[in-house]
Amino acid sequence: MQQQPRTPTTKGPAERFTGDVYVDMVVTHPDARFSVGAVHFTPGAHSAWHSHAAGQMLHCVEGLGLVVTADEVIVLRPGVTVWTPPDQRHWHGAGPETFMAHLAMSGTIELPEGQEAVTWQEHVDDASYDTATATL
Repeated sequence: MQQQPRTPTTKGPAERFTGDVYVDMVVTHPDARFSVGAVHFTPGAHSAWHSHAAGQMLHCVEGLGLVVTADEVIVLRPGVTVWTPPDQRHWHGAGPETFMAHLAMSGTIELPEGQEAVTWQEHVDDASYDTATATL
């Protein structure tokens, strides 16, 4: 057994997020088959469209937000857990007037040479964000 060293909080880069997002990595050990990050979104902050080669589990621990795919909007409240299957295009973030924090758990898999675990795509446009958050 070994304790994982603490990593500093990082700010989500503007290429991947709109607004202020902060990430605390909880599990990053190279022998683990998964990673876990505690992700904190300020009001209105959200990710760009993206997908995960091994899928991603999101578990809301605080606030109010959402996970959006091309076909579905799921409201995140504390205790709600959402699975996004491998390669499913989605985005997630806080409501326009609320903070939101979730645990982001991603599996790790052997990837072909040159393939990334996360494929980042375009930012969510304001109209799409407003339409999705109107359900909150």
